[in-house]
Amino acid sequence: MSINVRQAVGPEDAAKRDTQGLRKDFLIEGLFAKGEINLTYSHLDRMIVGGIVPVGKDLVIDQVKETGTSQFLERREAAILNIGGKGTIIVGGVDYPLDFQDALYVGLGQGTLWFRSDDPANPAEFYLLSAPAHRACPTVLIKLDMARKVRMGSAEEANARTINQYVHPDVCESCQLLVGLTTFEPGSVWNTMPAHVHDRRMEVYLYFGMEAATRVFHFMGEPHETRHLVLKNHDAVLSPGWSIHSGAGTGRYSFIWAMAGDNMSFTDMDKVPMESLR
Repeated sequence: MSINVRQAVGPEDAAKRDTQGLRKDFLIEGLFAKGEINLTYSHLDRMIVGGIVPVGKDLVIDQVKETGTSQFLERREAAILNIGGKGTIIVGGVDYPLDFQDALYVGLGQGTLWFRSDDPANPAEFYLLSAPAHRACPTVLIKLDMARKVRMGSAEEANARTINQYVHPDVCESCQLLVGLTTFEPGSVWNTMPAHVHDRRMEVYLYFGMEAATRVFHFMGEPHETRHLVLKNHDAVLSPGWSIHSGAGTGRYSFIWAMAGDNMSFTDMDKVPMESLR
């Protein structure tokens, strides 16, 4: 298991960085490697982002040194989505089978996580999000059809999309985490524009479902000091509370969003008027 630590970056620092400087601290690459667990520990609300791809043998997350606890979930909760072949997560002696785009919420104190692929030739690709928690919530298997679906945008604005809310108060109780998956109608490529910020919580995006040559231009930064990152399939990007987080793709894509912080309300955001963007 490998883990990378990212320190928090302020808006004044980010505004002065070149492309490589921005990519170094905000972009997460190489999450999904066969037979490996790759984690990134962010000091933005202590979010942990991970990719787990079991091939041939189970992969295990028991202790992560950076959390300073005897077990990974001793003071944390987690949400795990499968964006690969069929797989199984074992928690507390219970097997939870996950098909493509199914999710598992695991509450505080649930112990060791075991990850398994049904077919090593078509392995599961487990995407993990974890945040600190101060109370235990029940572990829940969330099938795609259980997610709360919110349809937004329009074909005319090239942003017709469905927001599938998995870890959300109307679907699954959690302590801090909010997690969902957004898909687009054919021909729509814009996400979350007009943009917004939410200073009370951070967010992380994982872009996936892209062809090899497809790229997403992800926009970040303060509204009056925007920057962009060019992302490929399976790239994730960290978004501090002060930053916009919006993107446009050269082709079709989906993305998983996750938030942690003070407020659990999905609609808690400060919208940015288009005329304010620079």
